[in-house]
Amino acid sequence: MRHPPRSVLLAVAGTVALVAAALTPVVTAQGAVPACTVEYSVTGQWDAGFQGAVKITNNASALSSWNLTFDFANGQKVTQGWSARWSQSGTTVTASNESWNGALGTGASVSAGFIASTAGVNAVPAAFKLNGTTCNTDTLPGPTPTPTPTAPPTTDPPGTGDGPPALHVQGNKLVDAAGGTRRLLGVNRSGGEFMCVQGRGIWDGPVDDAAVRAIADWGVGAVRIPLNEECWLGLSHIDAAYRGAAYVNAVKELVARVEAHGMTPIVELHWTYGQYTGNSAGCSDVHAGCQKPMPDMQYTPSFWTSVADTFKSDQAVVFDLFNEPYPDRATSTTAQAWQCWRDGGTCPGIGYQVAGMQDLVDAVRATGARNVVLAGGLAYSNDLSQWLTYRPSDPTGNLAAAYHVYNFNSCANASCWNSTLAPVAAQVPLVAGEIGENTCSHGFVDQVMKWFDDRGLSYLGWTWNAWDCSSGPSLITSYDGTPTAYGTGLRDHLRALEG
Repeated sequence: MRHPPRSVLLAVAGTVALVAAALTPVVTAQGAVPACTVEYSVTGQWDAGFQGAVKITNNASALSSWNLTFDFANGQKVTQGWSARWSQSGTTVTASNESWNGALGTGASVSAGFIASTAGVNAVPAAFKLNGTTCNTDTLPGPTPTPTPTAPPTTDPPGTGDGPPALHVQGNKLVDAAGGTRRLLGVNRSGGEFMCVQGRGIWDGPVDDAAVRAIADWGVGAVRIPLNEECWLGLSHIDAAYRGAAYVNAVKELVARVEAHGMTPIVELHWTYGQYTGNSAGCSDVHAGCQKPMPDMQYTPSFWTSVADTFKSDQAVVFDLFNEPYPDRATSTTAQAWQCWRDGGTCPGIGYQVAGMQDLVDAVRATGARNVVLAGGLAYSNDLSQWLTYRPSDPTGNLAAAYHVYNFNSCANASCWNSTLAPVAAQVPLVAGEIGENTCSHGFVDQVMKWFDDRGLSYLGWTWNAWDCSSGPSLITSYDGTPTAYGTGLRDHLRALEG
């Protein structure tokens, strides 16, 4: 979706990387099996905090309830958690089962996660106790039970609050590690693309735990997070409070909160560098103050290299390469537009060097990241008519098509969807990253959701921001989740699917 522009001058950069650590289950000498095993991992880390996870496996007699304890050695403090009742007294952390996951049979596993603050050093806890028994060391008497701690981990059913799954592409579906089909159904959370460049902050409205929980309460399974490349890269004319490490850490914290509530985060590049004053220009500013027809070669590959390095350890995070390409408004032929879209370089009608979709896929994959990547088509991602012909090459096979549709678009009816979207959806996953209407109602999005539901496809409503819906598609009137009339349609539909 496009926004009213406000200009800011800018100019280069630094980022923070995601780190991970893990404690592997222990099997004692002579093949003896511990009474319980705990796998502890740090799944995300930033300057003042981190996200952690525990996987508990009970190898002893079945339990009707469980209580896990461990100690932090470096002053870490748990601030929130999921899939367990988390508490902390001094250095000792306690995670007790929820009402729905207390039963833990022999050989069964349960997972839970948390977010904690840290002063820098973040050592792995030295010991874990399950109902008073020390895990990874205390062994069971008698013969080794089955399954052993080295057995493949069990897969928790959807909706148990264990965080979103790692995703990959299998044929024309998005699937989890167990091969289960996953749809990305949810909302956009706008703000990160424009607030920083306008000198007004990083997010538009609250993104604390209560605000993110309100999103999840709608039955949302995925949240698309639009970003600004100059703020992420820390260009010098962005307010220091909203650029570089401050911006990167804010994004990482929001991603962690989204995952903490079991939702898939989609990080998306919305506003970019490059002066364009041609047909349908959103602004004349060279800097990232509005939607440009294509990403730029000067900064965008660096942006995606940094983002991919940051999140490559977490394949639950999806990458959406560029919001709404529109080189077709600048070039004289459709073929030129699609070639520009894929290959970049010098494109007719665009005065800066363009980074094509192939350049961006290459930048992501060069980091070793295997995260699912979305690429939107022409006409503000509303035209996928030649997406299959020009799709970039992805050595991992984890490429999906992105599509945007509003009631005022050209391709906004079942006839067009059947002729242009259905062939794409038959070959690769199709994600409608933005759906919406400017009527403050939901009659049009109801039609969109039905068409996509009938084919098992993904879609996300624009947008979870408390704006006046008469000026654009706004789902809410308050960040507590109070819906507009338009938002009511999406909320009720997502809740019905969840149920």
